[in-house]
Amino acid sequence: MRRLGDLEAEIMDRLWRWQRPATVREVVDDINEERPLAYTTVMTVANILYNKGWLLRSKQGRAWVYTPVRSREEYAAALMEEALGASADRPVALAHFVQQMDPDEIGALRKALRAVGRQAES
Repeated sequence: MRRLGDLEAEIMDRLWRWQRPATVREVVDDINEERPLAYTTVMTVANILYNKGWLLRSKQGRAWVYTPVRSREEYAAALMEEALGASADRPVALAHFVQQMDPDEIGALRKALRAVGRQAES
């Protein structure tokens, strides 16, 4: 999985945060509150994200409405999987990663491992 480009990530961030379908106009208007960006640029990148399988789209009147296919958390998990895959020794890389976690994150990891263990048993 390739990491999202800057504008791709900016568009996805809004869609993930809003947790609802949105038009290119809504995304452009929100971005333009911080910096100027052309409608056609955002439309092109939204279309690229659609073609890459990151977004679903449907017609709403004359405009396309875009919805993320995956959650932000699924994207983050895929990036972590890719990063672990870059190591010749995944267990050692994973151990280094866990050493950088704070106690709350380690607790969440333990909870996730227990849940996965229960799923594997059923």
